Amino acid sequence: MPDRMLQFVRLPQETPPKRDVATRRADFDEIYRRFDIPHASAQASRCSQCGVPFCSIHCPLSNHIPDWLKLTAEGRLEEAYEVSSATNNFPEICGRICPQDRLCEGNCVIEKGFESVTIGAVERFITDTAFERGWVRPARPRAELGGSVGIIGAGPAGLAAAEQLRRLGYAVHVYDRHDRVGGLMIYGIPNFKLEKEIVLRRRRLLEEAGIVFHTGVDVGPGLSFADLRARHDAVLIATGVYVARDIGGPGAGLPGIVPALSYLIASNRTGLGDTVPGFAEGTLDARGKDVVVIGGGDTAMDCVRTAVRQGAASVRCLYRRDRANMPGSMREVRNAEEEGVEFVWLSAPEAFLGDARVSGVRAVRMHLGLPDASGRQSVEPVEGSHFSLPADLVVKALGFDPEDLPGAFGEDALAVSRWGTVKVDHRSFMTSLPGVFAAGDIVRGASLVVWAIRDGRDAAAQMHAWMRQNAAVQNAAMQVAAE
Repeated sequence: MPDRMLQFVRLPQETPPKRDVATRRADFDEIYRRFDIPHASAQASRCSQCGVPFCSIHCPLSNHIPDWLKLTAEGRLEEAYEVSSATNNFPEICGRICPQDRLCEGNCVIEKGFESVTIGAVERFITDTAFERGWVRPARPRAELGGSVGIIGAGPAGLAAAEQLRRLGYAVHVYDRHDRVGGLMIYGIPNFKLEKEIVLRRRRLLEEAGIVFHTGVDVGPGLSFADLRARHDAVLIATGVYVARDIGGPGAGLPGIVPALSYLIASNRTGLGDTVPGFAEGTLDARGKDVVVIGGGDTAMDCVRTAVRQGAASVRCLYRRDRANMPGSMREVRNAEEEGVEFVWLSAPEAFLGDARVSGVRAVRMHLGLPDASGRQSVEPVEGSHFSLPADLVVKALGFDPEDLPGAFGEDALAVSRWGTVKVDHRSFMTSLPGVFAAGDIVRGASLVVWAIRDGRDAAAQMHAWMRQNAAVQNAAMQVAAE
């Protein structure tokens, strides 16, 4: 065990070893192996324990990263878990899917020649060890408060809020349209990044805490929003955003062109043993096909790597900017390249070829121009640079927009922003409806799981404050009436 920190001057950066490419291309198992205790302690000891921890500052959850790294380096793993879980409801999930290269690790103050601490791998190791050793316990309250909360959406924001509110002593009911709990963590993120048992394990823990899940319930068509509000003292909307952004152009409606989420849900459901319409027939299966994925975010990376594992003949990712301007994690890009994905940079689709179904994508080369209003360089087509790619399956991974919630809920008084997201007071998380709050992607737009967890935690704190204040006002009114 290291006797002091700052070992980055002596020990090189190590990540957990990956399974070899040929093996991992053939299955959907996680590609990274786990640290053992000596390696986790050694890598944690590389932390410089700096006075201003930029890793924590750039973590949406403000995790106390240097503290639990030091405890891990000293072999005090149960204490490390307690510190890690104090600010994060799902550290074992964030350790697997957070883009650490853009957040904590990307802002580590260790000089680049020495490379950053492998924070994500240590975070995953701490919590997996805690589960194995029985240190992870349900969030049972010290006393029941008597209030009731309804949460719409069993994704990361809804689950984080549910656990926080249950810990405070509220009766918590979570409603979700799907038949499993987890949202995109269960249906959108592939197994090779997040094995589904990790999410299901969390569900069991939340149920042990007393949280009640109502799956297969579509609020609006199935259970009216008014009835839901009548059942509970407060309601949280945490539905996420699922409407795929589309792309036009000649041939855009050809069969064989599918949204990313439909493709990923079909793959994940099949892996869970479900029968998925369109998968068995080959519509949503890449086996033997030339696949083109359009987009450059983490969802696009999930799609290209899924296609590889399904046995695609070729997989290409078409992105209109270059590698340096890609929004997805560079770690995922490297993994995809190792697995045989070809990236076609600075290229944008112009039309889709084919008669009865798609057979190719006609694209045009792009070049980066001056920065636009957002600060990013604009992209402009290069004249006369058209080219075509063969494609039996085209996956559109262009991002997500919110559905029309006021229409779906039958609640016209629910205010939305000009982007269609639910409008809230950003200090209280309250919507335009009293006692109705909102958090996660449905408020901020498509974002990271770690931001959804942060929003869920913050919304839970504001809901608690509002319910206490509301109860106090009601009690005061009752006393006045009694007098």
